Amino acid sequence: MNNNLMDINQLIKAEKTEDIVSDLKNIIELSQKQAYQAINTALVYRNWLIGYRIAEEELKGEDRAEYRTTLIRKLSKKLTNEYGKGYTKTNLYSFYSFYKMYPNIFHSVSGKSVPLQ
Repeated sequence: MNNNLMDINQLIKAEKTEDIVSDLKNIIELSQKQAYQAINTALVYRNWLIGYRIAEEELKGEDRAEYRTTLIRKLSKKLTNEYGKGYTKTNLYSFYSFYKMYPNIFHSVSGKSVPLQ
């Protein structure tokens, strides 16, 4: 059991004290903080990838600005129907703008964009 406890303690840096309630509160709070950070990282990555994919698709259109507007409107409708209100036209434009502002933020060591799977 001590080996497992040591492995877990690498993930959550909880200190043992003489007060079990305090220890448990600390474990819960540290775990929540790590979960929030992991979710935030995943959402940033997701939003950048959505922006990347919209920009990639935009290159196919002749009049890019008009094509992007039409594309985002259609995507918003489809994604909102499937996943709910987080995929408004405004949000999709924000994801697109985020990618355009930081096109290299998630590039790999090789210099290539991280592939969509």
